[in-house]
Amino acid sequence: MRTAALALGLVAVRAPAFAQTPKAGWGGVGKEEAPAFSWGMPLFDGFWMAWTPATLAFFAFVFSAIALMGLLEWRRPGGAPRHGVLGLDTTRGDRLFIALLGSAFIFLGWLALFSTPLWGALGLAVAWGGFVFWRV
Repeated sequence: MRTAALALGLVAVRAPAFAQTPKAGWGGVGKEEAPAFSWGMPLFDGFWMAWTPATLAFFAFVFSAIALMGLLEWRRPGGAPRHGVLGLDTTRGDRLFIALLGSAFIFLGWLALFSTPLWGALGLAVAWGGFVFWRV
């Protein structure tokens, strides 16, 4: 009996503290949570193109690569032609094109064979780009 009275007394003392906590009761039911980050979530609503973080990153990379090629051509004109392992005489721009085209085929092949996620394809594409700029 004494234990029950002690427990009841503790509950009675702590009851106001429980009632004042922000998560007490049904107060959070029906509230929308902030959406988590997603590579496929649109950045702009009602825009003509589905600008997602992935498309933004892709276009930023392509424009940065073109700007870097322009800067290198301005600093060292001529395109640094060389004869690579494919038997082609290539310049920097040719090697960029071959790397981007090969990367596109790597990603398409990965999607056809393994589906998503594409991290493995990204690794292969980076390795392919390194090979092209190193040896082709």
